[in-house]
Amino acid sequence: MRWENQSVSEFLLLGIPMRPGQQGLFFALFLGMYLTTVLGNLLIILLIRLDSRLHTPMYFFLSHLALNDVCLSSVTVPKILANMHSDHKSIPYAGCISQMYFLIWFGCFDIFLLAVMAYDRYVAICQPLHYNTIMRPELCVSLAAACWFFSCLHSLLHTLLLARLSFCGNNAIPHFFCDLTSLLKMSCSDISINELVIIIEGGVIVLTPFGGVFGSYIRIWTTVLRDPSAKKFFKVLSTCGSHLLVVSLFYGTIAEVYLFSSSSTSVDEKITASVMYMVVTPMLNPFIYSLRNRDMKRALETVVNRAKFLMSKDSK
Repeated sequence: MRWENQSVSEFLLLGIPMRPGQQGLFFALFLGMYLTTVLGNLLIILLIRLDSRLHTPMYFFLSHLALNDVCLSSVTVPKILANMHSDHKSIPYAGCISQMYFLIWFGCFDIFLLAVMAYDRYVAICQPLHYNTIMRPELCVSLAAACWFFSCLHSLLHTLLLARLSFCGNNAIPHFFCDLTSLLKMSCSDISINELVIIIEGGVIVLTPFGGVFGSYIRIWTTVLRDPSAKKFFKVLSTCGSHLLVVSLFYGTIAEVYLFSSSSTSVDEKITASVMYMVVTPMLNPFIYSLRNRDMKRALETVVNRAKFLMSKDSK
């Protein structure tokens, strides 16, 4: 399929609404959030890689989540920063389609992986004696690979369906990234197939993992309530608290953008909600998983002490 056959060769990203003179403030804000996201998540990956105590299923999946957060932010934020200091805020047609493809891929991966992590927490709490047998390394690798593979297929399906459409006339996207729904509204072709696939296939992709997350936590709390105690409650809270908070942030902002928004919802409100799940949530994940996690703190202390030892050794 040739990109150059499209009647529109580029799109105009209207970007984040801001008042004149606020470009510098917003540039510094988004640059700070992006650097925090990249450095924080890469630090998590490094700690998990270096500390053998973190070579467990939960941290294996967490390292994939951290990698995906870096990728998700990198698809949009550098372009936002470039547009803030440019009068030409366009993106080529091929670049727009590619950006949409990776956004759907990484966003869908989050949905799948959060469900897998919920299943891991269910096995850890409800079947602790069989945890190592069930969550063996081969299964963990297979589950992570399946998340990457099926999210890639999901993204490829919507990208190919969009690429067959024609665009003519207005090429201004009222967003800071190439949003699928915005592109469909701008198309001058029949989009009924695209909308049908979004409703049916997209609904299955979102609701099935969400059902897995919901079902896992129903089983977890059912197990806890059979023999309630403060010790069990705090164990579940420490084991599942971080994951529950990430799930709430992710699904909450997604629902705000795609489910609860209506014709009366302003473009600025939709953009703000999108910033939350594409920029803010990936930045918060390292803090959520590290500040409340003793294992991560110990791993960080070990790495810092090792670095201090090597520096003092080299200085002598």
